[in-house]
Amino acid sequence: MHQDAHEFLNFLLNELVDILEKEAQAAKNDAETSSPSEKTANGPKNPQANGVKKEPLVTWVHKNFQGILTNETRCLRCETVTARDETFFDLSLDIEQNSSITSCLKNFSSTETLNAEDKFFCDKCCSLQEAQKRMKIKKPPHILVIHLKRFKYIEQLGRYKKLSYRVVFPLELKLSNTVEDADLEYSLFAVVVHVGSGPNHGHYVSLVKSHNHWLFFDDENVEMIDESAVQTFFGSAQEFSSNTDHGYILFYESLGAGNKS
Repeated sequence: MHQDAHEFLNFLLNELVDILEKEAQAAKNDAETSSPSEKTANGPKNPQANGVKKEPLVTWVHKNFQGILTNETRCLRCETVTARDETFFDLSLDIEQNSSITSCLKNFSSTETLNAEDKFFCDKCCSLQEAQKRMKIKKPPHILVIHLKRFKYIEQLGRYKKLSYRVVFPLELKLSNTVEDADLEYSLFAVVVHVGSGPNHGHYVSLVKSHNHWLFFDDENVEMIDESAVQTFFGSAQEFSSNTDHGYILFYESLGAGNKS
């Protein structure tokens, strides 16, 4: 079956989490049934307190891929800031022609004004008010996965179109749109490339850095490539180009100090 690589990645990570959670629960149940001495006349030791929810299992998928975004909304009348956190396994970024990952990340975290029909209900004012909203990274993941939104629905055409835009992704990335405003350094180690001119057909190849060498994977064919070849997958500077090999999903690894997973 043909699958979108980004949708498949999300399915794969979530499926892995489900499997690991089931295995952990099964192991816990086995341990409880095989250790009757651990129980007392009044029930098991350390019973769960009433009304206290069990902490979700933190798997290696969470430790490596999960980050936390915070959605900050500031009421322009009373200046109250409302923050809502949400977890993520990857960031999906809108792209523009002749841009870079850094500029795409800045746009992702740019301030948006909510007015007219999009007004925000402020709990303090108890009414709809104009507000400013922005998204920032509260907890950066160890592995930062960036999905470039290369497939866009064009209303005039009534269908999806592939955006072949040239988007520069550096080998070393500084992540600046964080809550702490500290620049975190990441290193590119893999790229999923979409080959093809449209959204309904094509092929995927991958670039992976292993032992300081870049490898090119195309189905069963694997070959070593020069690091400089990575930039040939940035995209096309002109809309109509014979080059249809474009970076689609990027994998960056934290270089350490700033990341606390």
